[in-house]
Amino acid sequence: MAFLFSRSKQKAPLELVRSAKETLQRLDKIPSNVHPDCKRLLFLLANKNRKGDETLAQKLAQMKLILQGTQGQQAQAPKLATANEIADALDREIEETHKDTETETIPEQQFQLINALISEDILLLLATNIHKLPFEARKDTQFIFSSAFRYKHPTASAQDPIALHHILQSRPQIVVALCNGYDHRESAMPCGSVLREALKYDAVAALILYDEKNDLEQPLNLADVHTDKPSSGEGVFWRFFDWITKTNFDVGTDAFNTFREILSKHKEMVATYLETNYDLFFPKYNQKLIQSENYVIKRQSIKLLGELLLDRANYNVMTKYVDSGDHLKICMTLLKDDRKMINYEAFHVFKVSCDHFQE
Repeated sequence: MAFLFSRSKQKAPLELVRSAKETLQRLDKIPSNVHPDCKRLLFLLANKNRKGDETLAQKLAQMKLILQGTQGQQAQAPKLATANEIADALDREIEETHKDTETETIPEQQFQLINALISEDILLLLATNIHKLPFEARKDTQFIFSSAFRYKHPTASAQDPIALHHILQSRPQIVVALCNGYDHRESAMPCGSVLREALKYDAVAALILYDEKNDLEQPLNLADVHTDKPSSGEGVFWRFFDWITKTNFDVGTDAFNTFREILSKHKEMVATYLETNYDLFFPKYNQKLIQSENYVIKRQSIKLLGELLLDRANYNVMTKYVDSGDHLKICMTLLKDDRKMINYEAFHVFKVSCDHFQE
């Protein structure tokens, strides 16, 4: 079967992206709140095209193949699958058949594909519709995004990946759309993985932190951000509190991992943000995370709080936090918790208070 997907059969990157875009535009018209049992049928209808055309899932698999190649992977034994996985596999024949081929990556094709993804503006469509895709197609979309966020042309003088530059200059909505992936269980972990890859860059964290809801739906321009202006609390960053606490365990845990990445990897920016939005951030943090009924979220939130308060960049925030009697009461309550690891994490927060008072 490998000969069916030989290099001569592959479409040129630009043609491949344009073809996928047509299908995505049809898929984009399908409401997001459709019943899960109908998603499969609607996806098939969106894929309906001329006889012999590949499905969207196959096109995404070809994009992944261009970016990654198989590099001599050997065929793998088939795994036991559920009925839904078998149905997805019918749409993904290319994913199963190209495993036994040896395809080297071609730098020029990679460059053409990344440029096509940008010029055809397909990344936003992928980000907003990833939850409507079959399981394997979501994995391929995750790989495509992660590769785009890492890709730098060998001869380019710019330090930032070209896809990142495009997002910052023209399409900041892509980052917000990836965050909104937590609205759906199907897209939560793929979007979370892409976000944590993108959050290596300060500018991506800034897009999330300083996003604001506006009636005109105008994209955020980082040049217009005033860091000393308090947030309204309606931007995408503040939705993480609900994604962490009001979703199922897997989604909530992944959302918390991204939330922690935002707060812990961009110290100077976050220090300024927390100081400016202290009165909005910490009441939410205490009420929704520190006092959560979910043991894992509760423990990890106390641990993260201790790390934030101990960081030198957050000195002003720390002094304000430990001077609060309400915060001391919360800490003492945590020390009386029946669970030892809650006591352990709370003790580190309490120790920050003691050290500050001694000074």
